[in-house]
Amino acid sequence: AVDAGERDAAQDEGHHRGGKVRPLRQPAGRYLVVPEVSSETRLFIPIGYYDDAVIASNTVYTIANATLFEMGVLSSTMHNAWMRYTSGKLKSDYRYSAGIVYNNYPWPTFKEKPAKVQVSTAQAAIESAAQAVLDARTQFPGSSLADLYDPLTMPPGLLRAHQKLDAAVDAAYAQDAVHPGKKVYTTDAERVAYLFELYQRLTSLLPTDKVKKKR
Repeated sequence: AVDAGERDAAQDEGHHRGGKVRPLRQPAGRYLVVPEVSSETRLFIPIGYYDDAVIASNTVYTIANATLFEMGVLSSTMHNAWMRYTSGKLKSDYRYSAGIVYNNYPWPTFKEKPAKVQVSTAQAAIESAAQAVLDARTQFPGSSLADLYDPLTMPPGLLRAHQKLDAAVDAAYAQDAVHPGKKVYTTDAERVAYLFELYQRLTSLLPTDKVKKKR
């Protein structure tokens, strides 16, 4: 069992596609857990699903009814690069924030799809790769998420699953409907620079209050 806690990241329709996280309230049904504090040595934040039999504490964020798409994007190197740049620190560890890291993260946007298609090809690829990450974890039933995501002991199969997930997420951003990104990134700095450009494009599309002229 994992100590879990629930806080809510309010959804901004302008640039946020993720689920909502509600403060100090136990989710009903399956939910996704994001630890508030994560070691700086980890390549990925250890994010996982739990059912409502596991009581959430105040040391994590939860997203009720989170989809595989949301799990996949939040588990990607793209989101982890954003987290490392925008999060706070607790000693040397990263301290995740709903208000700054999660709410402001620019999720990939997809072009309009045919009426008969439920999800875009890019989104379906992310969901499939996210499921593969979950499947890779099940091969180690005696290991906790902390064990699996220790950079010194992370199973090669799980790492490969994450690399395929990264490829799917990067491909989604490469064909983003608002601001297409690069096909290949070599550093976190490149990823963060792109994400801030996308954030700027997305927020510039939001309606603004008109300033009333003084008479």
